Amino acid sequence: METLETLKKQAYDAAKEILEIGRCKAGDLFVVGCSTSEVLGDKIGTASSPETAQAVFAGIYQAVQEKQVYLAAQCCEHLNRALIIEEEAARKFGYEEVNVVPQPKAGGSFATAAYHAFAHPTAVEHIKASAGMDIGDTLIGMHLRDVAVPVRISQKQIGCAHVVCARTRAKFIGGVRAIYDENRL
Repeated sequence: METLETLKKQAYDAAKEILEIGRCKAGDLFVVGCSTSEVLGDKIGTASSPETAQAVFAGIYQAVQEKQVYLAAQCCEHLNRALIIEEEAARKFGYEEVNVVPQPKAGGSFATAAYHAFAHPTAVEHIKASAGMDIGDTLIGMHLRDVAVPVRISQKQIGCAHVVCARTRAKFIGGVRAIYDENRL
């Protein structure tokens, strides 16, 4: 198994790559779901690890801070996949806050790490992120904008967990005669 420093680097590299490919701009939302159980090679939801979460979170958080993007940490199914974000982001996007504090076994270790690292954390139930990363098949799709585009990145795994990424794009409207802006594809 990889060291915590290796997991941090893998997470940083993966996040940095999808943020670039996804054309994320300062102020955008980036959603991450992470099963630390899967990172460690166990079945999702069976071996939550706060230490692993802190390492993975640290790598991702470094990448989003460099890009000046808001991170949304998806909680586990026990909190209905709510998200931990900065209060500033909730206000900026008009998201209604809900009252919950994630724990390793009720929300997940990754969301717990985010809650403790953010300056002013809050929970919301729904967002529409510009891009996202799913570590360990946690199903982040419900928190992406309407048209999600799968993205293959060079970092296929973090630890033992499968990594799937997506960016979003504007909807195409207008039919066969419409002309589209190539920069928004």
